[in-house]
Amino acid sequence: MTTKSIQNSVITDLKLAPEGHLKIDWVEAHMPVLSRIRKQFEQEQPFKGLKVAISLHLEAKTAYLAKVVQAGGAEVTITGSNPLSTQDDVCAALVEDGVTVFAKYNPDPKEYKELLIRALENKPDLIIDDGGDLVSILHSERPDLLEYIRGGAEETTTGILRLKAMEKEGQLKFPMVAVNDAYCKYLFDNRYGTGQSVWDGINRTTNLVVAGKTVVVVGYGWCGKGVAMRAKGLGANVIVTEIDAIKAVEAYMDGFQVMPMVEAAKVGDFFVTVTGNRDVIRGEHYDVMKDGAILSNAGHFDVEVNKPELEERSSSVRTVRRNIEEYQLKDGRKMYILAEGRLVNLAAGDGHPAEIMDMTFALQALSLKYVNEHYKEIGASVVNVPYELDELVARNKLESLGVSIDQLTEEQRAYLDSWQEN
Repeated sequence: MTTKSIQNSVITDLKLAPEGHLKIDWVEAHMPVLSRIRKQFEQEQPFKGLKVAISLHLEAKTAYLAKVVQAGGAEVTITGSNPLSTQDDVCAALVEDGVTVFAKYNPDPKEYKELLIRALENKPDLIIDDGGDLVSILHSERPDLLEYIRGGAEETTTGILRLKAMEKEGQLKFPMVAVNDAYCKYLFDNRYGTGQSVWDGINRTTNLVVAGKTVVVVGYGWCGKGVAMRAKGLGANVIVTEIDAIKAVEAYMDGFQVMPMVEAAKVGDFFVTVTGNRDVIRGEHYDVMKDGAILSNAGHFDVEVNKPELEERSSSVRTVRRNIEEYQLKDGRKMYILAEGRLVNLAAGDGHPAEIMDMTFALQALSLKYVNEHYKEIGASVVNVPYELDELVARNKLESLGVSIDQLTEEQRAYLDSWQEN
């Protein structure tokens, strides 16, 4: 515990730390790849003398990432990336471990924004962002802090979309590594992590059976594929809605029904949005939905399910169960929104399994080291995670699982490298 981290932090209650330590210890025991990187960082000290600001869903797995970066010599400041995903006991534990924390569960929008800004006022050299909030604040509200930033890494699809828009307009002022676009992120985190954690959140919140129900998955990117796959495994009838013709064909060939949202809205029991766009469930869809429809979102921002248009059609709104809001429509139907339309897997659950985030956060740690070593040559741009880092994480994961794979012989390498028959 350090006096500085305690004095500077803004958290709910330091007395909650013991429970937070237990949570962090549990995930550490199930994140062997990140633990290997921690040992490497302890020896090499790649962030010695540097400040790092992190904005991620602040729960135990994120806390362990913060400790790994700290082990690399960094002075770490951390804040949440969603008001409902922050766990107060984990925040307290991190403060005891010497990390400066600006985060609370469910702050009002003004305080949430202030906590993000406080994390940046420590003048970090490097950042890890989730959804692009830190980058956005630095470029719009606190450009005075830009001079300290060497670069950073972005976690999500939504954040990368924002970064690429900034880069296209010539507004981005420092390099960012697109961690979300790495193979070991989207193939596993987005698909298997989101697929499992979304249904963990829905099931623990509703305590309703999924088998036999109709699940509408809105969007068939890697997250949507995972959600649809797990819904099918739970015995649901799955419908996919899409705007991308190629993804729609893929969903169809994966065995799912594909139709426009206005048609799917008529038959769905559960709805899960995973598009990264706004208003994908809106007024025209509410008008035809079944009584008792359950709406949830697994995209970064709470804009995919249009709540104002549902409120306009409602005579009353009440909380009927933790993380479930009931909308009594004027025509007598009832609809339910989970976790205020925020990320259901984190706002109403514990997020992705530790073994999945082991790979993602290993990429984050290595990407942060990479951008620190190469920020001058990269310049103000969005770059991919180098393939060798992606492969390194995968190989470490296989070793931790006790799994080995084949290697090419010299003759095979020569054959693949040659254009002539031999």
